[in-house]
Amino acid sequence: MGSEICALSGWKGSKIELEVVYPMAYGTFQVPTRENFQGIGAADRRLIAITNCPILIAMRFAKISIRKAEAALERSITSAHEPTTHGNSRPLSGSCYMSTAPIIDFPSVRTTAQFLSGGGNCARLIADRDWSATSLGPIERWPHSLTSALSILLRSRVPIVMLWGQDGVMLYNDAYSEFAGNRHPASLGSNVRESWPELADFNDTVLAEGLAGNTLHFRDQELTILRNGLPETVWMDLNYSPVLDDDGMPTGVICFLADTTERVAAERRAEFLLALSDELRPLTTPADIMNRTAASLGELLGASRVFYAEITDAGMMTVERDYARGVASIVGVHSLASFGPDLLAAYRAGEPVVVRNVGEDERLSDPARSGLTSREVGAFIDVVLFNEAQWVGLLAVQNASPRIWSEAEERLVQEVGERVKVAIERARAERDRLWDLSQDMLARADFAGMMSAVNPAWTKVLGWSETDLLTRGYATFMHPDDVVPTTDAIAEMAVTGKPARFENRIATRDGDWRHIEWTVAPEPDGENFVAVGRDLSDARARAAELETAQEALRQSQKMEAVGQLTGGIAHDFNNMLTGIIGSVDLIQRNIGAGRLERVDRYIDAANASAQRAAALTSRLLAFGRRQSLDLRALDINALVRSMTELLDRTLGEQTALETHLKPDLWVASSDANQLESALLNLCINARDAMPGRGKLVVETDNVILDEHYTTNHPGLTPGNYVVLSVSDTGIGMSASILEKVFEPFFTTKPVGQGTGLGLSMIYGFAKQSGGHVRIYSELGMGTTVKLFIPRSHEATEPAAAPKTEIASGQGEMVLVVEDDPSVRLIVTEVLEEIGYGVIEALDATAALPMLRSDMSIDLLITDVGLPGINGRQLAEIARETRPDLKVLFITGYAQNAAVRSGFLDEGMDMLTKPFAMDALAMKIRNIFDS
Repeated sequence: MGSEICALSGWKGSKIELEVVYPMAYGTFQVPTRENFQGIGAADRRLIAITNCPILIAMRFAKISIRKAEAALERSITSAHEPTTHGNSRPLSGSCYMSTAPIIDFPSVRTTAQFLSGGGNCARLIADRDWSATSLGPIERWPHSLTSALSILLRSRVPIVMLWGQDGVMLYNDAYSEFAGNRHPASLGSNVRESWPELADFNDTVLAEGLAGNTLHFRDQELTILRNGLPETVWMDLNYSPVLDDDGMPTGVICFLADTTERVAAERRAEFLLALSDELRPLTTPADIMNRTAASLGELLGASRVFYAEITDAGMMTVERDYARGVASIVGVHSLASFGPDLLAAYRAGEPVVVRNVGEDERLSDPARSGLTSREVGAFIDVVLFNEAQWVGLLAVQNASPRIWSEAEERLVQEVGERVKVAIERARAERDRLWDLSQDMLARADFAGMMSAVNPAWTKVLGWSETDLLTRGYATFMHPDDVVPTTDAIAEMAVTGKPARFENRIATRDGDWRHIEWTVAPEPDGENFVAVGRDLSDARARAAELETAQEALRQSQKMEAVGQLTGGIAHDFNNMLTGIIGSVDLIQRNIGAGRLERVDRYIDAANASAQRAAALTSRLLAFGRRQSLDLRALDINALVRSMTELLDRTLGEQTALETHLKPDLWVASSDANQLESALLNLCINARDAMPGRGKLVVETDNVILDEHYTTNHPGLTPGNYVVLSVSDTGIGMSASILEKVFEPFFTTKPVGQGTGLGLSMIYGFAKQSGGHVRIYSELGMGTTVKLFIPRSHEATEPAAAPKTEIASGQGEMVLVVEDDPSVRLIVTEVLEEIGYGVIEALDATAALPMLRSDMSIDLLITDVGLPGINGRQLAEIARETRPDLKVLFITGYAQNAAVRSGFLDEGMDMLTKPFAMDALAMKIRNIFDS
């Protein structure tokens, strides 16, 4: 081969390794054997020129001087040359020949030039640095594993950094130095934790993993760094691998990195813009568009404040809404001119205004800097939007602290601004179309009393021209009686900032008045408001017509119900009266003929018909919720147990009766007699719904009804209830039947087997006592009826022992006030018969002189429903002069006496008509004995 410039780098076998540095055209050189270089090590580097064709050999010498190394080299070379066919000399086999071969003594060159050569600026910085004071030690002693890896990374154009040792000493190339920004060159040779304190935890993790022999890969890793003194978000692809020493142990970590910030930002920008377009598309008002844009952009960029402001020709911007995170809102009107002439010129030129540090930006005037600082603005991007040559809006993104805005963020804000402008223009166009087409009266007005804009509906509804409406105060169009209430409502809205609704009358051009319903809302400027007025005149006329039709329908339905009710009552009462009248007629005939053996039979028949009539009136009162209820604290379980025998007999052998009674049942508030009657009616209905054999279950339970349940059941209040349920295995009912079960005289039984008042009576009783009734039924699945009875927090009263003998009087004086002569006659005769003194009066007018006299009266028995002064009022008047007077009310129906606990005072009691004479005698005796 031809002569070449070579670098002698070390031993390999019996030869010295040669590294070709520069090719020459002067023949070849045979490397001396190792025996000629005994003792030569790795200390100095020497360049020696041999023969008249320069050959440069870089050699390392260990323990001998340079001159001894030169001499040893010179002795190993002969001076014989053999000409070549080309006229050049070449060495003989096995040796090297030279003519006069002067040895040129060059200055000593360090061995670092070998692995640092071609490494750029970072290689020169490494070569010039004194490493003896670092954990790496002098560069001459760096291990081969370190220098080899460093040689590779220094020559690479890809950003590479190596973290060496436990401290993570940073060694990197020129490409990485560009990424490091202002951190370079201080980071070169420093510990990674000290160089990148904001990433200390992240770097601790990767260093520990790498020194443990693991590799790590991060794609598009988001990092916030301070390479230029301010926070900056970047995205990186990072690949970490361990660097092994000569023994194969990890001693460092090498990282290949790629800055993907622009790509990631572009992808996110595209994704964000697409999503924003989808979000803005259905929005129809500029305010909603601004609000959505500000919130979305603020969240994406992590900004402190974002807003879109409209700009007037005078350079004033109105901020209606803003996105604020950790800072105060700046909704209101602001001047662009206050930012200073430099920024104002940039605004007019249409360039995005990017400020990284408000405190240091020289373009800001002192007042602007002070104002921005007071509003907690440390950095911002402003994008002014134009419509042809006129500015129309500004999109502002602000950060509370100084911040480096990336080019991608600047482009994003600019693109978002353009999209917002288009969306707002679209919304305004739609709004203008609605403004013109709306049938409602739309207006913009100020709190001073003038309107600045009205839509065409004003002229259509009222007849006034636009000029009339905008040149007169809006109060002049109002009815005089409505001016004060309307202006007060507007003034209150100005103070509270909340929308308001009210009605008033507005004059028409023809001198008429139109009823208008207004909805008004303030604008952010605090000076104006918008109003929407709906003409109620036609609606009210239609409502009046509808009300008239509904009233006619209700009256028709009422008459139909009354007809059905009276027809049912007349039918049943005619049957009962026939039994009574016929029996009395037969009694008279038989007594007249002297045939007394049949009289008792006719008396029993008349009595049975009368009892049926009494039961029917009781059910009618229960349905109308007008019966007199004696509400007391009841143990429902005890009531059910006391009726078990009666129910067994009533149901018969084909119906199996079961009771499931809750052990810890609450005390209920109800009328015992009415509840017994309701339970008996329910059981009879259940029996009749089970042809053949069946099972009937009576259950009790505690329930709590919340507002959600009671809202759907008017008249029922939330609270605690005792539930009495009756379930059967009968044929069930269809949905159409369930809708009618509580109607009076509605029955599914054959004619003659029921009045149809049973369930209606139960419904009325439940409602009157403050409870509720529900029916659950399906065809073929049976029926369950549940009575909800209010819980009582009082203790139950012990049952009184029944009295078998008729209570007689002891000469007490009783005043009987009854307007029905037949009832008065019977009551007085019964009282006289059992030992009471009796005084009678037709009404309260006749009774009052007796009550105010000195006459001895121990008990007042009065009908509640007296003509004129009723029985309750009479009792109150009587007690003014006789405070201890005992009172017994007898009533067939009294609206105010429906619940006895709210009607009766101490020493008063009540007896419901019709009543048996024995019951009257017992009640009077109980009053005197209590």
